[in-house]
Amino acid sequence: MSRGHRLFYPALPVVAEHAPHRAVYVGDAGGRCEILAWDRLAGTARQVTDRAAGTIRAALDPTGSTIWWFDDDLGGVGTWRTCDFDQPDRSVAALPSVPPARHAGIAMATDGTTAIGLSDDGGMTLFLRTGDGRVSERTHVTGYAYLVDLDPAGRLAVIGADAATDAAVTVVTTDGVRVAGIAGCADGRVWALGFAPDSGPARLLLVIEDEGGYLPATWTEEEGLVRHDWCRFDTEVTAGWFPDGRRLLVRQDRHARSLLHEVDLAGRTRSVVDTPTGSILDAAVWPDGDVAYVWTDSVTPPQLRSVRGVQLPEHPGGQPDVGGPDPVATPVEHRREEIRVPGPGGPIPALVALPADREGPRPAVFLVHGGPFQHARDAYDPLVEILVSTGCAVVRVNYRGSSGYGAAWRNDFSAGVGLTQLADLAAVRAHLVAEGVVEDRRTALWGTSWGGYLTLLALGRQPELWRLGIAISPVADYVAAFEAATPAVRALDVLLFGGTPDEVPQRYARSSPITYVDQVRAPVLLAVSTGDVRCPPAPVEHYARLLAERRIPHQVVRRRAGHEDFDAQSHLALMQTVLLFMQRHFDGVRDEGTPVALAMARPAG
Repeated sequence: MSRGHRLFYPALPVVAEHAPHRAVYVGDAGGRCEILAWDRLAGTARQVTDRAAGTIRAALDPTGSTIWWFDDDLGGVGTWRTCDFDQPDRSVAALPSVPPARHAGIAMATDGTTAIGLSDDGGMTLFLRTGDGRVSERTHVTGYAYLVDLDPAGRLAVIGADAATDAAVTVVTTDGVRVAGIAGCADGRVWALGFAPDSGPARLLLVIEDEGGYLPATWTEEEGLVRHDWCRFDTEVTAGWFPDGRRLLVRQDRHARSLLHEVDLAGRTRSVVDTPTGSILDAAVWPDGDVAYVWTDSVTPPQLRSVRGVQLPEHPGGQPDVGGPDPVATPVEHRREEIRVPGPGGPIPALVALPADREGPRPAVFLVHGGPFQHARDAYDPLVEILVSTGCAVVRVNYRGSSGYGAAWRNDFSAGVGLTQLADLAAVRAHLVAEGVVEDRRTALWGTSWGGYLTLLALGRQPELWRLGIAISPVADYVAAFEAATPAVRALDVLLFGGTPDEVPQRYARSSPITYVDQVRAPVLLAVSTGDVRCPPAPVEHYARLLAERRIPHQVVRRRAGHEDFDAQSHLALMQTVLLFMQRHFDGVRDEGTPVALAMARPAG
């Protein structure tokens, strides 16, 4: 397997609470994401899973003796299995009498009692498995819900739902009795993060969005909700506990980069943890007190770091097993800029990468991030390297709806879902054309998931602006996608649109790419996955047929995968197909002789 096409899953290893020398994590194993068991004392790792579709969900009991992993199909429906840490090749069903369902959370108490959330179209069911293996159903929640955590004593469980609703956070006993509810609203979302690890009364950590900022809060049965208003952040945060149950590690996404903060709730102090400039994709305090994090920047692939300098072991096959894409072997030199462009809702942030060997206007590819509540980061992206190497400028816009720029920016869909974002994309494009950075008649869009949706919407709403569209796992028909999607996706759609398609049909129609298919003029590449339950393939296939009827050049790539694809060979094949499509339909892009073009033409091996 070429080292240039390895996979990376941006999550830290899970460390056993009472045996910190034992951990499990998602690593690259022969070009797939699989679960590995890591003995930190011995410095060795062993592969636990070996599945054709890859494996990304695992847990480890507090003693470090039992590994849990989720054995699911491409659509995410499956069952939990367990194995001994020392015998990872021998697994058994963890919940033998429970039918397959979708993962909706797993948490463990100090004594190994395990709470498991499983969801289907009817809602989420909470199961409890005791240390001796007995399994029982404890409660059921209709609609979208997920298990957040179980307190150390195994008495209370916290269930999360849509953070903007009355059911944002619910605390129940493990017998299913409701103890408390913490409501959110459209202007003040609430997220539960987890119980403190100490042995005192159960204390739950939350994050509250309030008055344009974010602050931590705690909840106990005795005091109820306590807001820590002295500790406000201007952009989105998540947090976890230190082992002492007194301090918090807060990860803040801010202006395309990340910061770590240590917060002392009792002492009312806050300090920045020293980390390199860039993006932190995950962070936690391990049971031994070490602060570990996954870090990257625009020129460095993601890597595990820690305050104490933790080192990952070598993979059994010899590769560094955190995985992650290696840099392009011989990248074309380029420069990067961060710009703010005047826009209809305020200054629009964008990251721009430019080939250094070419002056004047360049063809440009706008990489449209998904989400919508995500953002383009100061993070390594091999796709940026590849596209710059073809002679293109690469533009990544943090349009309204993006995280990292505060609640007002994140929650602005004032012109309509998707339409607000297109206005920002068009404003950045116009600015770069006026500045002579990109060519007016050679700008393309490339997006995945919600980014793919925006790509298709733009091709129909702004056909005069975009010369080419690459839409991977997109939404092509919002109504059809809503009907086929999971409860979690439908809950997001209801939040965005303010109702279901039956309740606000005109909003869905106005924001749906299929409404504007008659206006599409640019060639379109569509990639769909057979097991995708977030962006179902059938509406995209129908959209492709409509393009064919209108004689719009297009290509459909069909992959055997879920919404996310954890097979490096599949990624490589898709990249080769997209680059060939660009060479045919996006004139002016260098298509031969460059190191990247030659590398992509070689068969993987």
